[in-house]
Amino acid sequence: MEQRVLGRTGIRVSAIGMGCEGFEGKTDSECKKLLDFAMNQGVSFFDMYTSNPKVRRNVGAALSHYPRERFVIQGHLCTTWKNGQYCRTRKIDEVIGSFEELMFDMKLRSLEIGMIHYCDNQKDFDVIVNGPVMKYAKELKHKGTIRSIGISTHNPDIAFLAVESGLIDVIMLSVNPAYDMLPSNEDVNVLFEKGTFERVYEGIDPKRSRLYQACQNQGIALTVMKPFAGGLLLDEKQSPFGCAMTPVQCISYCLDRPGVASVLGGMASEEEISAAVQYCSAESWEKDYSSILASAPKHSFSGHCMYCGHCAPCAVQIDIAAVNKYLDLAQAQGFVPETVREHYNLLEHHAGECIACGACMKNCPFGTDIISKMKQAADVFGK
Repeated sequence: MEQRVLGRTGIRVSAIGMGCEGFEGKTDSECKKLLDFAMNQGVSFFDMYTSNPKVRRNVGAALSHYPRERFVIQGHLCTTWKNGQYCRTRKIDEVIGSFEELMFDMKLRSLEIGMIHYCDNQKDFDVIVNGPVMKYAKELKHKGTIRSIGISTHNPDIAFLAVESGLIDVIMLSVNPAYDMLPSNEDVNVLFEKGTFERVYEGIDPKRSRLYQACQNQGIALTVMKPFAGGLLLDEKQSPFGCAMTPVQCISYCLDRPGVASVLGGMASEEEISAAVQYCSAESWEKDYSSILASAPKHSFSGHCMYCGHCAPCAVQIDIAAVNKYLDLAQAQGFVPETVREHYNLLEHHAGECIACGACMKNCPFGTDIISKMKQAADVFGK
């Protein structure tokens, strides 16, 4: 496994890391098996944004079998668990409580990156930087509880503010060949309006290119989320480029960006991990993505769910990301496979319970019409 230095922090991480999404819904033994497989493949960098205590405990228990120096943790501040659901918060008592629970649940005394979770607009950024959240993060760093401070965002404008602040060591950013050709804007929803895409796919957006270079020059590391655009880039029928990319091509593209240290995919199976780590042994022609980008048609990403979970919390506790995933699986097949139906039926709450309050749509960074998708899911699955 290729090792990279995490910018000015000096921390070494595996070039391919793993998001926590793949551990959701698994038993403790299933989590251990998946994590052991990842570690054996050289994957030793893990992002823990989830506030789900069961996932934290399972992953922590699995990691406890390894020497602490064998793995690197990117743990998130500002996520909390309420009524069985993930929530983003800036309330300092909740931030402190949830972070302390993270450390306890994962049996950690310290972690490498304290990642301030999900900031996509300047007002929120100002609240973070000028308020108790940043003060708390600095205290954690001063005490050695965290070695570096990070921030996660989908918006390059916010990433630039983080670079300019001088306070941030690591930025977790959505990076893939499709997003890089979208223009930057403080209002993330603007990126998904139809008129925005008249100049898309003419090359990488200049501002994003400058951002990567600025991070490289100032020693600020980029860790990548959404490298496969929620799986769309791997599907010929859904890819905006008119053909499917391979996991190796997507990872290669991300790792080719200046400043990028590691790509963290939400891998949920040994097969998905194997497909990602194949990057390390791939030939140059297998990594090449230039022909795909050169022939890309114009296309809008409007309405696509990335299954990121930022739509939560739901007023009636629907697992919106899971519902959308099962809906997309069914629609891609043209019918409802029995296994998909069974997974959907096992959900505690179903799409038909949606009250169309719209709170989820305000939270979605990808402009998805969630209310419409809940109606579609209720029709497809019958509840």
